[in-house]
Amino acid sequence: MATNTAPSQPNSASQAPKDERVARAALSRLMEPQDASGLALVRLAGAVDALRIATGQLTAGPSLEQEMAALLLEGGGGSWPGLAASLKRWMPRVPDLAPERDLASIQRLGGRLIVPGDALWPEQLADLGLHEPLCLWWRGHELEFPPARRTIALVGSRDSTGYGGAIAGEFAYGLGQRGYTVVSGGAYGIDAHAHRGALAGGSSAVPTIAVMAGGVDRYYPSGNEELLRAVANQGAVVAEVPPGSAPTRYRFLQRNRLIAALAAVTVIVEARWRSGALNTAHHAESIGRVVAAVPGSIHSANSAGCHRLLREGGAVCVTDVGEIAELAGGSGEDLAREQEDPGSEHDGLTLEDLVLLDALPLRTTTSVEKLGTVAGLGQDAVRAGLGRLGLLGLAVSERGGWKRARKIA
Repeated sequence: MATNTAPSQPNSASQAPKDERVARAALSRLMEPQDASGLALVRLAGAVDALRIATGQLTAGPSLEQEMAALLLEGGGGSWPGLAASLKRWMPRVPDLAPERDLASIQRLGGRLIVPGDALWPEQLADLGLHEPLCLWWRGHELEFPPARRTIALVGSRDSTGYGGAIAGEFAYGLGQRGYTVVSGGAYGIDAHAHRGALAGGSSAVPTIAVMAGGVDRYYPSGNEELLRAVANQGAVVAEVPPGSAPTRYRFLQRNRLIAALAAVTVIVEARWRSGALNTAHHAESIGRVVAAVPGSIHSANSAGCHRLLREGGAVCVTDVGEIAELAGGSGEDLAREQEDPGSEHDGLTLEDLVLLDALPLRTTTSVEKLGTVAGLGQDAVRAGLGRLGLLGLAVSERGGWKRARKIA
C-alpha cells in the first residue's frame, strides 16, 4: 500500500499568514463546529484577535458585541445571550490549546491545515456564509479540491440493503469514470460503497473525499480503517476539528453541511424516515445545491426517506449516472443520454392500417376479399393499406395472396 508523503509547500503568495494559520488551528480546538458566536467573532475581529478575545487576552468593546448580535440575527441565529456567555463556555478548553502541537501532528501524517486565504481552500465552502468552517485538517494523496461542479455527494443509510449498496457503488464508479469526485462521510453502508466505487472507477486527481466527524489521525469507524487509508492514499480525508478530536453525534451532524457544500449535487441513495442523510439533504437545499434521491421499494424502510424527499418536492428522482451528471453540469454540459427506444412496428400506422395488420395471417396467405371481411374495410381500402404495409416490410404477397411478413432476428 502506498504511504503518504508530506505535500510540497506552495509559495507564500498562495498561503494565509502564519499567525492566521496558527490562530485558526487553535480556534478549531477551542470552538465546536458551527459555533455561531465564535464564527461571528472571527468574521468581525479576524482570527488572530478573535483568539485573543476568546482566551481572555483582549477585551472586546461594546461596538463589537453589537456587530456580533446583528450578524447573528442576520444569519438566523435568533436571540444571543452575549459574548460573556460564550467566553464562559470556551474557557475550560483554553488550557488545552496547543496549535503548534496540532500542526506538527498533521504534518507527521503527511497532511496539513488549509484555511481561507490559501489558494487551495475550497471556494464553494463560502456558500455556507457565516457557517463556513474555520479551517480544514487535510490528510491525503493530492492537495487539490475540485470545484463544486465536478463533485457529487453520495450519502445514505449506514445499514444499507444489498440494493442500496449496489446502486451506490455503481453510481460512484460511473461518476469516477466521468472524472467526478465523489464525497461522502466514510461511514458504514452507503458511504463505504460510494468510496469503494469511486476508488475503483476514479479518473480525477482526487477520486473521492471522506469528510470526518473526528480528527483525521484516527480512521473512524474502525471497521472502515483499510478503506479510509485507501481514500487518504488516493484521495483525501478531511475534518474541521483537529487531530485527536472524538467523533461525537453533534460533530456528525455538523460535518454534513461540509459534504453538502463541497458538492454541486447531493444524492440520497437510501435513507430511513429519520436518517442523518436527510440532514445532509437539508443543508444542501438551504444553500441552493441540487438534491437528488434514488427510488426504492415501497416496502423498504431504507427507502422511506428518499420517497419522502421525492413526495415533498425536495429532491429530483435519479436512476442512472447520466442523470446525476446532467444535474451537476452547466447548460448543455453532461446531458443524460436518452434511453434508446427500439420502437414498434406499429409506430406511425393509421388506425385502418393497424386493423389490417392485425387481420393478416402469419403462416398462410389470404385474399383481399377475406381481409376486407375480417378487417371490416372496403376492398379499395384493403389494397391501399396492403401497399403501405408492403413498403414498410410488414406485409408480403405470395402467389396472389397476402400474409404478415416474418421478423428477422
